[in-house]
Formats: sequence, C-alpha cells, structure tokens
Amino acid sequence: MKKTVASNKQPISLPLALLPANLNTAIVPLQPPQDTISTWERLNTLVQNINQIAAELEAKILELKAIASNINSQINSQINYSTASSQQSYQSICQYSSVSIPWVRQKPDYSFLLTTRKIDLFKAEREAALLAQQLRQRAHRKKLGKQRRRK
Repeated sequence: MKKTVASNKQPISLPLALLPANLNTAIVPLQPPQDTISTWERLNTLVQNINQIAAELEAKILELKAIASNINSQINSQINYSTASSQQSYQSICQYSSVSIPWVRQKPDYSFLLTTRKIDLFKAEREAALLAQQLRQRAHRKKLGKQRRRK
C-alpha cells in the first residue's frame, strides 16, 4: 500500500499490488507497471482537487450567507428607522434551502465514492445562541452569588 495525504488531511491509500490481467506469464512482476502507478496518482490528485474545490465552495456559500445577512440587517434597520409608525414588511434578500456539495471519499476496499455532503448554513447562529445563553447563565449565577454573600 502506498499512503498519500490528501489536502483535507485524510490519508488515502493506493493499492500497489495490481496484478496484470494476463496470468499466462511465468514471472509475475513485483511492482505494477509505472503507467498504472501514475494513473492511480492522477486519480488521487483529482480526488484531492475535487474535495479542495468543494471546501472552497462551502466557504464561499457561507460567505454569501454572511453578506446577505448583513445586508438584511442594514435594510431592516433603515426600514425600522424611517417607518417607525407603519408596519412595512421586508422579505429577505436571500432565501435558503438545504445545500450540499460534491465530496469524494475512499471506501475500505480502496474504491472511491462520489457523494454529497450537506452544508449546515445555520450552525454559526446556533453556536452563537448557545454561547450567549451560557454567558447569560454564568452572569446570572455570579449575580446570585454576590447577593448571597451580602446577606
């Protein structure tokens, strides 16, 4: 087995003991022909490239969401400021449905599987809400502790 490391830090194994299809020869080569190795290396490189491009695409999609959210906040604050008395509604500049990107992974038998991987567009918001809740609870406990010490 030849181990190579992909750009996403997951080792990908390449089988080197590929036997020729014609077994009529008396001597079996110890190593596969050089063109077979280079073909496997090309395949490995393509897998790495696809996964790298997919990771870049995921980052760009998340950047698009962040910019759209920023624009929505600016527009909503302008609407709220200019029309404080009227109930004017604004539809979001960008709507989201489930998003997935192509991804290639290697199976235990060393074959490759072209599949998709879901992108969690709202993970950052959930993590921020959880952190805010934890900080509020911590501040509340500190406040209760100070009140108990005063008594």
